Amino acid sequence: MSQVPRLTVGLAVYNGENFLAESLEALLGQSYEDFELVISDNASTDGSADICHRYAKRDSRIRYFRQPRNIGSAPNHNFVIHQARGELFKTAAHDDLYGRELLELCVAALDDDPGIVLAHSWSAVIDENAEVTKVVDYPVNTAAPEATERFRSMLFDGWGDDEGGVVRTDVLRRGALHGSYHFADRTFTIELALHGPFFMVPDYLYFRRYHSGQAGKISNIRRRCANLDPRRANRLANPVARLYAEYIWGYVSAIRRAPLSAAEKGHCYRVLARWIAGRAAPVTSRTLTRSGLSGEETFAPPPREISVDAVVARGERRVQ
Repeated sequence: MSQVPRLTVGLAVYNGENFLAESLEALLGQSYEDFELVISDNASTDGSADICHRYAKRDSRIRYFRQPRNIGSAPNHNFVIHQARGELFKTAAHDDLYGRELLELCVAALDDDPGIVLAHSWSAVIDENAEVTKVVDYPVNTAAPEATERFRSMLFDGWGDDEGGVVRTDVLRRGALHGSYHFADRTFTIELALHGPFFMVPDYLYFRRYHSGQAGKISNIRRRCANLDPRRANRLANPVARLYAEYIWGYVSAIRRAPLSAAEKGHCYRVLARWIAGRAAPVTSRTLTRSGLSGEETFAPPPREISVDAVVARGERRVQ
């Protein structure tokens, strides 16, 4: 491994003791080894810190930080991005699993085509026992050479599973990083797509775990945004209408920052206006009722038997 790793894997965790060790096994057991693993513990109150310390003592690639207080999920994720030394960056989660070849194949894809800004693999959903329950459809045309088509597709064609992909760090840092308004993860991902195409490794190597207690399962908009940043809990400073408005403005800002021609930006603004017009009534209704807005991901039964044990490093490096 080189003195300065090519890749930084950033893992932001809060009270993740149930699945953290399993996720660390999968990351440290990758076939690609030229990476650092930056962990930011958001003042966990369970055994997460002990687990991280044990692994850090055994593997020099781990850099462990602990926040003195709970700063929220979004600032915690941004912290690991700021700590990254690699020219490439991947977001990891304490409860997900990763095929041994995921990093190797994603890095190879980025090396093969300098125009690609993000590489990921097909995604499957696993339960608390790491059994595959369904796969994530990928209906969006993020591989299109035209930024305007990528933008249109990500707004109108559904939603993929790109946030955990390997991305070029310089591209990542040109954007607004993680926000704490409604659906801030979507503006974050779409901004990356405005900088260049994505590539999907045609195999199931990323396993996103669904389990009880996940922040993503929170349906109330305010509580979900407060999980991202505790300051959002203030109703007077952050009414629900503002959390929606910042979401829309996030797209506008992303277009303004994107390395596009004036004509391309104009096209994106027109696409955005058409998308807003089609959603104005539903959004207004949800804002007035304070109800949540469901995601647009679609799922399907596994097309074939997918064995997590066959592709994920699990237990070979177990730290006692």
